[in-house]
Amino acid sequence: MKIAFESQLFLKQKKTGIAWNADHVIKVLAQDGRYSCLCDYFAMRNSEEQLEQVRCYEKYGVKMDPCKWFHNVLYKLIWPIIPIPYRLFFPEKRDVTIFFNFIVPPGVQGKTIAIVHDMAYQAHPETVNKKTLRWLQLTLKKSCKRADAIVTVSEFSKKEIVKYLGVPAEKITVMPNGVNLDLFHPGYSQTQVDQVKKKYQINGRYFLYLGTLEPRKNLVRLIQAYGKLWETFKADEKNKDSENEFPYLVLAGGKGWMYESIFETVEELKLSGRVIFTGYVEEEEAPVLMKGARAFVFPSLYEGFGMPPLEAMACGTPVLTSNVSSLPEVVGETGILVDPESVGSIAEGMKTLMDDDELCSRLGEEGIQRAGEFTWDKVVEKMKLLLEKM
Repeated sequence: MKIAFESQLFLKQKKTGIAWNADHVIKVLAQDGRYSCLCDYFAMRNSEEQLEQVRCYEKYGVKMDPCKWFHNVLYKLIWPIIPIPYRLFFPEKRDVTIFFNFIVPPGVQGKTIAIVHDMAYQAHPETVNKKTLRWLQLTLKKSCKRADAIVTVSEFSKKEIVKYLGVPAEKITVMPNGVNLDLFHPGYSQTQVDQVKKKYQINGRYFLYLGTLEPRKNLVRLIQAYGKLWETFKADEKNKDSENEFPYLVLAGGKGWMYESIFETVEELKLSGRVIFTGYVEEEEAPVLMKGARAFVFPSLYEGFGMPPLEAMACGTPVLTSNVSSLPEVVGETGILVDPESVGSIAEGMKTLMDDDELCSRLGEEGIQRAGEFTWDKVVEKMKLLLEKM
């Protein structure tokens, strides 16, 4: 079976959640002898460094199928108005094309699968970049009708797609995200942790958030909850000489959009010395930061799946996350679940993890076992079954 992958998302260079999903799906399918794989992408006006982010899949036996004579942005602007067929740019024969980033353009040769990760643009439009919001409003409903099959990452997201877009439930396959256990594991040494901490100037214990800095991640309330704990700690006379023992709050990840309020909250609460912003963290450093954290904190308002908590669990780090959307489905009973809209609930959960060594140890062990159920080889079996059915 010949499988093509729409691979434009790799040309952004720094991978985030959706691109990592695509990366692992491609690698697993390419190593299965039943499939011949192909990467579609518009190559015009991209640097050699950017193009290498797609070409790197050649070593897994994936064939490259670049369009060198037209620009991706121009095609995106045209096809919602004038349905120029995708096969005009990518005519090579294929049985199925997988679109990782929600949208299926018109006129694709063979059958199509759209991976739709969440309905954040419908459920929480105020947290979505305006440009992305308009694009999804314009194209997603028609794309879901156009696709032969839809894959999503959780039962929660499946229900959301049915609810907001009216897609028949039988058209949707749930394939959870997986975790790369070769990268995310508890085997990192204290020396490795200390080296990464030194790089980011973390001089003691810390709570860790890792992800994009954007409204949906609920970081303003997380900072407010942390500030509440800090003020309570300082007010207790017996802690007067032990302020260095209080964990820092490390917010790791690149800036997304509407992030200004995050930095403003830190300033307003006079937490500049306690909250550490690392910026984008390299792939190999992320699990080391997770391993070294007292707890991983992820009180997101809305997630189609929620990869970072699963990755932290794989590292043996206790997790605090939200009791809404897909997050309870991912974490199960191996984390602290809080109300993401309550600063008090978040603060209470953080205090529990800060004080209870026995609980942290138990959650860490249970998290490792839970994460073992989500290997990429296991989860991509769902995609393989769908491909055979199609």
